[in-house]
Amino acid sequence: MKEAIFYEKLKDKKVKCTACNRYCIIPENSAGFCRVRKNLEGKLFLLVYNKTLTLTVDPIEKKPFFHFKPGSFCNSISTYGCNFSCRYCQNYSISQEFLASQIDDVQETSPKQIVEDSLAKGVEGISYTYTEPTIFAEYALDTMKLAKKSGLYNVWVSNGYTSKEVFKKIIPYLDANNIDLKGNKDFYLKVCGGIDIEKVKENIERFSKKTHVEVTNLIIPGYNDSEKDLNDVCGFISLIDKEMPLHFSRFFPYYKMNDVSPTPLEALQKAKEIAKKHGLKYVYVGNTPEESNTYCQKCNNLLIERKGYSTFKLGLQQKLDEAYCRKCENKLPIVL
Repeated sequence: MKEAIFYEKLKDKKVKCTACNRYCIIPENSAGFCRVRKNLEGKLFLLVYNKTLTLTVDPIEKKPFFHFKPGSFCNSISTYGCNFSCRYCQNYSISQEFLASQIDDVQETSPKQIVEDSLAKGVEGISYTYTEPTIFAEYALDTMKLAKKSGLYNVWVSNGYTSKEVFKKIIPYLDANNIDLKGNKDFYLKVCGGIDIEKVKENIERFSKKTHVEVTNLIIPGYNDSEKDLNDVCGFISLIDKEMPLHFSRFFPYYKMNDVSPTPLEALQKAKEIAKKHGLKYVYVGNTPEESNTYCQKCNNLLIERKGYSTFKLGLQQKLDEAYCRKCENKLPIVL
């Protein structure tokens, strides 16, 4: 473990964690909501520093990023803990239902070792994923700094509850962020653990002004799939940037929501149609075999074909650091 940098000392040996928008007030010998940031004798420590659970090579499309470094591979790292308590979490065994002793048993891997491992594997970047990178911000930040020096990109897969304090520190080293926009106000309160949706929306806008952002919306039948829900999501994104990629994902029963049916494919198609009505130009349907290709919005040329996690950059051309359509030379919002 390592002393955190994102916290303030308070009276009576209490501390205020400033890593995420929960801003937990933590008494001595207690941990915050995420359970991996603990107050020991009036100082806040990150219990999972140097404790990555994964060094896994993934295609960038798996995160999902469709407009950032298409066809590239990244080294995925993660730790225990999360600042949300989503009832459908696919990674609940490491995000919520873990023991403190399990953290101690994880072999230590330093930021330097993560970067060295990434370079040895020949990947182009590092993804901070599977659990929420905000809660291990100090570990992520130290890794990101070394990664940048070594020519690797850094991408976060986040729930969007990052604090302003962490945002300011990581933004010089962050290349892209895929942020979940999970549902409506009640959904965040009842399904995700008392979260303020407005803070998530603020971060989508805040990050999009400084780095590449894509948004993912997991559609859960009976919870966030009404026309109003979908119109709210699409309308919000359209006000920020109509070219921001939006991924609709299909829900499958899991964890504490095993009684909920998988998302009908028709619901995903309806969501895409609503997005198009709002003028969103790049809308993708995930967890399904089709509708993951990228087309030029000017001439409908096939730019990127995706089959599973295989990516074929058919209609793209690169001029300096920018992407263009090979057919009509339209400039594209894609980071190559």
